[in-house]
Amino acid sequence: MLSVDAPGTALAPPPRRFNLAAHVLAGGAATPDKVALSIIGPGGGDDWSFARLARAVGGIAGGLAALGLAPGDRVLLRLGNSVEFPLAFLGCIAAGLVPVPTSSQLTTPEIGPMAALIDPRLIVAGPAIALPDPLPCPVLSEAEVHDLAAHTPAEAVMGDPDRPAYAVFTSGTSGQPRAVLHAHRAIWARRMMSEGWYGLRPDDRVMHAGAFNWTYTLGTGLMDPWSRGATALIPAPGTRPADLPALMAEHEATIFAAAPGVFRQMLRAGLPPLPALRHGLSAGEKLAGTIRAGWEADTGTALHEAFGMSECSTFISGCPAQPAPEGTLGFAQPGRRVAVLGEDGAPVQRGAPGLLAIDAGDPGLMLGYLGAPEATAERYRGGWFVTGDNAAMAPGGAIRYLGRDDDMINAGGYRVSPIEVEAAMAAHPGVHEAACVEIAVSDSASVIGCFYVPESAALADDTLSAHAHARLAHYKCPRIFTAVDTLPRGANGKLQRAVLRDGGAGTP
Repeated sequence: MLSVDAPGTALAPPPRRFNLAAHVLAGGAATPDKVALSIIGPGGGDDWSFARLARAVGGIAGGLAALGLAPGDRVLLRLGNSVEFPLAFLGCIAAGLVPVPTSSQLTTPEIGPMAALIDPRLIVAGPAIALPDPLPCPVLSEAEVHDLAAHTPAEAVMGDPDRPAYAVFTSGTSGQPRAVLHAHRAIWARRMMSEGWYGLRPDDRVMHAGAFNWTYTLGTGLMDPWSRGATALIPAPGTRPADLPALMAEHEATIFAAAPGVFRQMLRAGLPPLPALRHGLSAGEKLAGTIRAGWEADTGTALHEAFGMSECSTFISGCPAQPAPEGTLGFAQPGRRVAVLGEDGAPVQRGAPGLLAIDAGDPGLMLGYLGAPEATAERYRGGWFVTGDNAAMAPGGAIRYLGRDDDMINAGGYRVSPIEVEAAMAAHPGVHEAACVEIAVSDSASVIGCFYVPESAALADDTLSAHAHARLAHYKCPRIFTAVDTLPRGANGKLQRAVLRDGGAGTP
């Protein structure tokens, strides 16, 4: 049986005249006084009703249009962890503009080339956040965006759902920032996630642990709940992971979403009773089995993992109706079509490893990389969009993740998934988390290196080697063990194995 799976029925197309922001706000139109957003923290917070949210977004859209910006113009967002970020994002889209959010941690040398690529007509900037030098266009401050919310509201600019709505930057496998351009239909396609991952209901109170200016928070924590008329709970800036469990209990969160590292820290801090909680959601990087088991033991609820990418958001996941079998990511979401391809571009037999791909016609797929048609074309093969991730499809359709294609390790002629080795090493009680990479020890030889964060003190290499050999084939076992304080992660929380490869050294 070939590694192709297409559960459920195809998603109906969006209306011919469509606007992403209008679709998001329509979810709460029937309940204008209901709380759409609570900014919560140990010191109190702030509530936004659906009516207040729609009024602010409409005002910003009207204010941007009054500044002379025209539909299709690009706006570079340089905002920090504040509510002005989602308001500016949706306000731009409502006005027909194309916002491009970027990490507030980027430096002037980093943001300069990115700004040149997108050629913005306006930059919206928070205080003390680096800007391109020289400036390519006018700058609107965060305070001015706040004031624009009181402008005369504008109606959302409707149009073809396939036209550009926003762009996000990703480095992908190239290491060079690329602007991933998405259509307005991207929010419509996320409806498949509601069934296939969230199990989202209008009465849910969805708490996301991330900052406002993270695209994971923007989608899973804000826009998706709002599209369903549900309430979003976002921790106030400065909230610590140790504060989150108490906030979940106090504000009766029914769904909690975070990156795996946050779940790990919360479990170490301890969890109170959470009677309102229905389940948790994890994305951003591979979820360790020990974290899933710990969460389920402490809360009595499931933790559903999802796999996605900047080019297509999430499309494989477990969900309340169909939890992921142990050791897998889950299944293609209903309405999706996925495959595992061999080197010839054809689907492999189920159980065999290959490159994970999604149907090239998926409505959630990007329009392309801005200004890089060749790089865009390289991602498409015979009707499939190739993710660059290795996977295997079980007979029942569940997907087992084997790591990024560029992260795969060549060990003595065998291709080894770092995910498998990391899971084995993290099972040691003295290892808090681990990352494994290929390390060159000479011009002609390389071995597997394991960088790990110890629970307390560093462990003896012999102890770790014996642990590995008890769980892994000899060729999969690390030869070098390095204790570190933390593992390198990007602004989105993803493990950066390339940093370890570049800095790793030693002898077996």
